[in-house]
This record gives sequence, C-alpha cells and structure tokens, in this order.
Amino acid sequence: MRQTRQFTVKGKVQGVWFRDSTRREAESLGITGYARNLANGDVAVLASGDSVALDALERWLHAGPPLARVDEVIKKDQEYQVLTGFKIA
Repeated sequence: MRQTRQFTVKGKVQGVWFRDSTRREAESLGITGYARNLANGDVAVLASGDSVALDALERWLHAGPPLARVDEVIKKDQEYQVLTGFKIA
C-alpha cells in the first residue's frame, strides 16, 4: 500500500549531511519526496512510497548518518501524494 508521511527530525541534524544521507537511503528504498532544513534546526522529510519502505526509512531516521544525533522523530500521516524523485530542498 502506497502512503505519504511527513517526518520532523530533531537533534543535531543540520551540518552533518543528514539531508543527503536521507536522499540516498530513500532512493535505495524506492521512496520519493524531499528533505529540507527548517529554520529552527530541525529537518523535515516528506516521503511517499510503499508502507514497508516508509517504515524502514523511519527506523533509519531515528539513527541518521554517523555525525548526527537524533533526539526525536515526529511522524504525521498525510494524504497520498505522487512525487517524482527525492530532492534536497
């Protein structure tokens, strides 16, 4: 089942290659969407794909790349959106 989820990742997640690493992980899972920095230091991720792949991405977001420190991941289910590719915004 295809779904869209919005994630907000909190912690030390800017300046540690979080968005690019998220892009690579999402692409490997066949997920489309984007990752972007927020003004408050968080990273927002919008992801569309198979629910199993989205669950795997969520688990990855809890750890992030090696230099990151993830304190919290907030998930919100969204209405399904057809997105193309995975972009860094």
